[in-house]
Amino acid sequence: MILVTGGTGYIGSHTVVALLDKGYEVVIIDNLSNSEESVLNGIKKITGKTPAFVKGDVKNQQTLDKLFQDYPKINAIIHFAAFKAVGESVEQPLKYYDNNVNGLIQLLKTMESHSVNKIVFSSSCTVYGQPGILPVDETAPVVKPESPYGNTKKINEEILFDAVKSGKGLKAISLRYFNPIGAHPSALIGELPIGVPNNLLPYITQTAIGIRKELKVFGNNYNTPDGTCIRDYININDLANAHVVALEYLFNQNVEYDVFNLGTGKGSSVLEVISAFEKSCNISLNYSFAPPRNGDVEKVWANPAKAKKILNWKAKISLEDTVLSAWEWENHYRKQLKNN
Repeated sequence: MILVTGGTGYIGSHTVVALLDKGYEVVIIDNLSNSEESVLNGIKKITGKTPAFVKGDVKNQQTLDKLFQDYPKINAIIHFAAFKAVGESVEQPLKYYDNNVNGLIQLLKTMESHSVNKIVFSSSCTVYGQPGILPVDETAPVVKPESPYGNTKKINEEILFDAVKSGKGLKAISLRYFNPIGAHPSALIGELPIGVPNNLLPYITQTAIGIRKELKVFGNNYNTPDGTCIRDYININDLANAHVVALEYLFNQNVEYDVFNLGTGKGSSVLEVISAFEKSCNISLNYSFAPPRNGDVEKVWANPAKAKKILNWKAKISLEDTVLSAWEWENHYRKQLKNN
């Protein structure tokens, strides 16, 4: 049985689907601070299976102890539960350090006391800051990231490394992923930000459907071909499958600790994503430029060769298909809201 923390969130829910599709039993813990319990219905419709669900916070030791006692078959963990908004982390750093770092520490303590020794950690390319060489691979120096959010990922990787090296049998993989976008092809689950979206694609889809008046493009004077930030946008389903592959690598290989970049290997600017959306969905977007945000990196994209070589994983789904899936999810979700 696999414990998925933050399993009703965006990446977590798609990974739960991938796990269930591969025949794993799953239990989710989520405090629903940035997700909805209704996501479980989408998971059930897609897979025909209902994962066990515990509403709770991974920072709470008593909650975790009870969870491990109630589900004694847990033998590995995929850890997503964290706050993730770069801009908010700049404004509220203590909130991010408390939640993201303490959450992992409590989880590792509980794992040790219940003899569970395998964890896949949701890390981020933010640990590279603004890399000097692009595309960035895993040998690039890890620096102090541009935001407290990114720094919590860096600190957590260090905590995992030290916990593994302490000799108590922990095995861990950190997956440094780039920018996940899109939705499940069924349109039954997708990215569902609470409040104003912090990520590009949900802001695009909410603008296209009329919830937002216009899309704000933060910065148009970066040192990039069109002046807007460049990111490596990876389809959420490709990303979810990578977590299952990494988990199986932990189960089947003699590995203590490793890190992998998860990306497409191609950078796309904000304006290129907007153009792909307009073309794929046949919609004209209302957007304007705004000042750059604090904490944003100018350009970054992955060299994913290590994941291909060792995990036999690579991203397969195109940007055009990915943005279309996000639009189909947005429409499906808004229809559901109307009908309820």
